[in-house]
Amino acid sequence: MRYLPHTDVDVQQMLDKIGVSNIDELFSGVPEDCRLKRPLDLPAAKSESEVLLSLRKLAEQNATTSQWDSFLGGGAYNHFIPSVIDQLISRSEFYTAYTPYQPEISQGTLQAIFEFQTLICQLTGMDVANASMYDGASACAEAVLLTVRAGKKRNKVLLSNALPPQYRETVTSYCRYLNVELIDIPLNSGTTDQDKLIELLDDQVAAVVVGYPNYFGLVEDIAAIAEHTHAHGARLVTAVPEPLALALFKSPGELGADVVVGEGQSFGVPLSFGGPGIGFFAVRKKDMRVLPGRLVGETLDQDGQRGFVLTLATREQHIRREKATSNICSNQGLCILMVSIYLALHGKQGLRQLAEVNYAKSAYAREKISQLDGFDVTFSGESFNEFVVTCQEPVAELKKRLEQQHILAGISLGRDYSELENGLLICVTEQNSREQIDRFVKVLAGGDAR
Repeated sequence: MRYLPHTDVDVQQMLDKIGVSNIDELFSGVPEDCRLKRPLDLPAAKSESEVLLSLRKLAEQNATTSQWDSFLGGGAYNHFIPSVIDQLISRSEFYTAYTPYQPEISQGTLQAIFEFQTLICQLTGMDVANASMYDGASACAEAVLLTVRAGKKRNKVLLSNALPPQYRETVTSYCRYLNVELIDIPLNSGTTDQDKLIELLDDQVAAVVVGYPNYFGLVEDIAAIAEHTHAHGARLVTAVPEPLALALFKSPGELGADVVVGEGQSFGVPLSFGGPGIGFFAVRKKDMRVLPGRLVGETLDQDGQRGFVLTLATREQHIRREKATSNICSNQGLCILMVSIYLALHGKQGLRQLAEVNYAKSAYAREKISQLDGFDVTFSGESFNEFVVTCQEPVAELKKRLEQQHILAGISLGRDYSELENGLLICVTEQNSREQIDRFVKVLAGGDAR
């Protein structure tokens, strides 16, 4: 009874103390017709060793990137994680830390958050970043709410159809019962249709939201979109599902974005079946006081020593709920630390070199696949890591065929984009060797790589 410390004697003593004869009497207030008259339909109890064996057998059924060749992306990316990250985050002062309400005993945690904010600002080209959100999708939804709050009664938001579907779904969920009109901007060759964007813009639009890179791996023309958006007094939100691209391309801040959000999983956070992630959120200084979450700031103590404090917190735990900008109550502290260590380890030059390797490997795979009969690269624009292929063979059958040879071919696009029913989103990172890519191409062509 390792996890159930109370003996029958202990239980009876407690019942006697409160004046009831048995546990059933504790639930006398529950109507008889609401009570279950039989035991729960659960398997018999097992010992700890038996449970571990069962879990191990279940885990062996999983397809892992160490045993399969994976070309999956779409918002969760297979990047190498240096072992030093796991070693450092396992230190007790990090994994037992909670919200740093008392700065005098939380300097390590506060500094880690401060460094994270600084690194995100450097990466995005923005003025201020918060202590993080749950994930990229919720950060995108919070960005939409920010633009509506700051938009002087504007209630329209234009969402690019090239945003990751999960981001668009989360925005829709957040805005379902608010007076916010969400309008889709259609695609043009895989990117946001700028002619349609110009047509949709008016003085009621609070924000335009686009991906950078977008869901198909394509690099949007952020500078042009920013110009159109600002001409109508709206804010431009860029959502970055793969932030490694920012080490290679101009930052959204340089190109005119007003709010930059995204998912930081690429920077040292394991795939873990899609979670937990870590959302980042950066703004211009003018929007600092409507930023959700919390900010950690740097100051000096009475002895003139550098110190860190919670500078601004606009979440509902700190102020009256009706005045809160958000109910975000977690800063994803452990994931923040992973990201900060990862970025510090690589440095500016190392991160760029890694981005160049990813770009080159993806370009190699794209070129090889484009030469195969029955496969066409769907979009011709500049891309990073990911690209879309149109297949003559039904995508479901193709994926099943490749799975038989332990290859995860990519993401079927037909579910979210009916016009891309035969589309396959393929992702290549530094983890995919040339040998893996060549084997992938061979199997796509109908060969056997075993």
